[in-house]
Amino acid sequence: MNKNTQLATFAAGCFWGVEEAFRQIKGVTSTVVGYTGGKFENPTYHDVCSNKTGHAEAVQVEYDPIEVSYEKLVEVFWSIHNPTTLDRQGPDIGSQYRSMIAFHTLEQEQIARNSKESLEKSGRLKNKIVTEIVLASAFYQAEEYHQKYYMKMGGGSCYTHPVME
Repeated sequence: MNKNTQLATFAAGCFWGVEEAFRQIKGVTSTVVGYTGGKFENPTYHDVCSNKTGHAEAVQVEYDPIEVSYEKLVEVFWSIHNPTTLDRQGPDIGSQYRSMIAFHTLEQEQIARNSKESLEKSGRLKNKIVTEIVLASAFYQAEEYHQKYYMKMGGGSCYTHPVME
């Protein structure tokens, strides 16, 4: 990681589409898909899909805070998935598809919590937000074939459902 960049970690369903959304943002210098928030080291995709590891499919975003703010990244996070569905996004069901912001600093935590509260009060969502806001823990890079999947494959079948008007 460059000394002028920062990390942000988000889980919002299938990581292919989440990564692609963040890759498009000016100021994002790199993205990596992987697994976080689970019980054991070095899980594989098969392990995570067993729904027994506790890991979420997540994207670690490296960004230049001069070009894009953490607030903007959190805004994008809210807009690319349904943060009111517990352990699912569209047809993808399981705790690995949960909605989660894993903060790396106390400032990120405050921004995430304030943003969640503001969104809840806005009335734009019909149901209560179930997004977890947790301290970032070990992040395990997913297998190479998952990295930049949309870029390699020209799209895919990940479900993305913007829920805000």
